[in-house]
Amino acid sequence: MNVKYWSRRLINHLDLPLLSLLGFLLLISTLLVFSASGGSSAKLMSHFANMAVAVAAMLIMSQVPPQRLMQFALPIYVVGILLLLGVAVAGDVVNGARRWLNLGVTRIQPSELMRLGAPMMLAWYLHSRQDMLGARDFIVAALLLLIPIGFIVKQPDLGTSLLIAASGFYVIFLGGLSWWVIAAGVAGVAAFLPIAWNYLLHDYQRQRVLTMIDPSVDPLGTGYHIIQSSIAVGSGGFSGKGWMHGTQAHLDFLPESSTDFIFAVFSEEFGLLGNMFLLLLYSAIVWRGLQLAMNAPSLFGRLLSASIVLTFFTYAFVNMGMVSGILPVVGVPLPLVSYGGTSMVTVLVGFGIVMSVASHKKLVKT
Repeated sequence: MNVKYWSRRLINHLDLPLLSLLGFLLLISTLLVFSASGGSSAKLMSHFANMAVAVAAMLIMSQVPPQRLMQFALPIYVVGILLLLGVAVAGDVVNGARRWLNLGVTRIQPSELMRLGAPMMLAWYLHSRQDMLGARDFIVAALLLLIPIGFIVKQPDLGTSLLIAASGFYVIFLGGLSWWVIAAGVAGVAAFLPIAWNYLLHDYQRQRVLTMIDPSVDPLGTGYHIIQSSIAVGSGGFSGKGWMHGTQAHLDFLPESSTDFIFAVFSEEFGLLGNMFLLLLYSAIVWRGLQLAMNAPSLFGRLLSASIVLTFFTYAFVNMGMVSGILPVVGVPLPLVSYGGTSMVTVLVGFGIVMSVASHKKLVKT
């Protein structure tokens, strides 16, 4: 009796079309991680463990009512800022970057918490001011977003800071920000770029941009990743070489083949046809997610859900652009495909929130 009740309750809070699309993407991820790792059963089992934790987290979040999420928005944001402050003061330095905080029993990367914490905080703030939204509120929202971004840029972690900036921008834009303000902001950013280039970016970050423009400048150094991934993408041709038959990854020419550059493995093994299918799958997930977001019963639900879905799109766009050589290499994984537990948990928790917003509205109507 109890099992039936809880099973029915669980299913009622899930969106089956979105769940099916996400499941298909995870299946592709399983095949690719196995291939990119050279058929490593150990890595495959680790990937299954990451996937199980991420799916469980998504199912749990789908049960949490949006009203409860609103109550957690401010505490999560404050805790995230305090943890980022802890990283700045006493964080562990790994590969020249101070991104990790040692809590004794484990080590965490607080910037990952802000991928959801920042847009959740902005959605809560704009929702609380929805009857009197004005220019002052958008300025406050921008400042709330700039605080965590400033900490993360300082670490330095340009890729994560850009993704958090994008997630926050989506909330502010969908909250009603004027196009004139956006145009003025774009102009301001363009005017600020020379200053950022000369005084804010680290040498290795400037080198990544220059390498994107011309990888042949340093083909065995900074340009190696882009050159090898471009070879892999191009060598797949129209229909690809077949699963487990890609040479770039299997002969160890392609660095980070199971993480940041897994899209190059997919392109080589499944070709242009496979890439078109993968793009359609991502597009279908984004379309379904935005449908659910648009039907959310509250401003908080609409802003947060749409931001989560559009940030997912940004992840995919940045990774594919990076692998294809049209964007600088910034260390962004291909969402729900690349090997790695942190990114997968963050993304699926986000989709759990999207399904929660949609399903709780559905239950209220019935």
